[in-house]
Amino acid sequence: MKVLHFFKTYYPETMGGIEQVIFQLAEGSAKHGIQAQVLYLSPRGSARNETVGNHVSHRSKLDLQLASTGFSLSAIKDFAELAKQADIVHFHFPWPYMDLVHFVTRLRKPTVVSYHSDIVKQKTLLKLYKPLMYRFLSSVDRIVASSPNYAQSSTVLTDFKNKVSIVPYGLDRDTYPQPSADNLAQWKARVGEKFFLFVGALRYYKGIHFLLEAAEKTRLPIVIVGGGMLEDELKAKAQAAGLDNVHFVGKLPDSDKAALLMLCYALVFPSHLRSESFGISLLEGAMYAKPMISCEIGSGMSYINIADETGLVVPPADAGALAQAMQTLWDQPEMAARMGMRAAQRYETVFTADTMVEAYAEIYRSLV
Repeated sequence: MKVLHFFKTYYPETMGGIEQVIFQLAEGSAKHGIQAQVLYLSPRGSARNETVGNHVSHRSKLDLQLASTGFSLSAIKDFAELAKQADIVHFHFPWPYMDLVHFVTRLRKPTVVSYHSDIVKQKTLLKLYKPLMYRFLSSVDRIVASSPNYAQSSTVLTDFKNKVSIVPYGLDRDTYPQPSADNLAQWKARVGEKFFLFVGALRYYKGIHFLLEAAEKTRLPIVIVGGGMLEDELKAKAQAAGLDNVHFVGKLPDSDKAALLMLCYALVFPSHLRSESFGISLLEGAMYAKPMISCEIGSGMSYINIADETGLVVPPADAGALAQAMQTLWDQPEMAARMGMRAAQRYETVFTADTMVEAYAEIYRSLV
């Protein structure tokens, strides 16, 4: 069986959570007799048959970026050709241009949509896009949400509940590098032996402003991994507040990220808007047996991080509550260790890549 994944970006262009999900699906599919390929847009231009891990990717030239939506003329032809060879087309939502390509190419193949997030920020454009979005979601065969929490709280998904399946995201521990002793020692010397860790793109919905306010209240050490449009603004805010307890280390290779995940005391993930539908970084924390702090926004974050079992859950956009949760974990290491162990157990039970890929494989087979 051949599956074509279609999304606006992919490795090595960008390294976000959706890209990680597609990567895990593509890598794990071979065990189930599935050949996965990925088509995405790139400012580097068009290219076919590039190797990513153990699967193949293709890129179409990115011609225009508007309101976080990439457009490409060549992608229409590329998609039509690649979809013709596929048994299943797997779309990754949201991406309005993808909906247009679906209809322009008059696709007649079984279709799956991974519904990664509601559209939250572009509220004005959403009013214009909504008719196309509903037509697109009505036309596909199956919609997959990453948690029951998000499926129940999304007004869009409740309108299509007769075709919605729940498949939690999963990670394969073996795809993460094992840091060397020297690498671990270097990071320990640089950031200390006990610290909170945030991993993710520095975007508007990640709540880093509130994390910096919590850092000012607690003065506890925090390491922030990731880059993005808000990086300079956040660094300036931290400098103005004299936050020498906050370390911005930028984007890192996987080996360094893995080292920090191994070393950290706990993972803090203050995303406060529903653009954060799941939280792959939280899942990484659970995989590394770390207690977690997250916000309750009716998303998959609270499906990964069970309040008072695998970590602490606080109201969104509340720096005071975030600071209190951090201090509570910091002051109670035995409780934090128990939470970390429960997080690892939950990862093994619910969130492995094998579990995710097997569930998607069953969906593919049912449609074919």
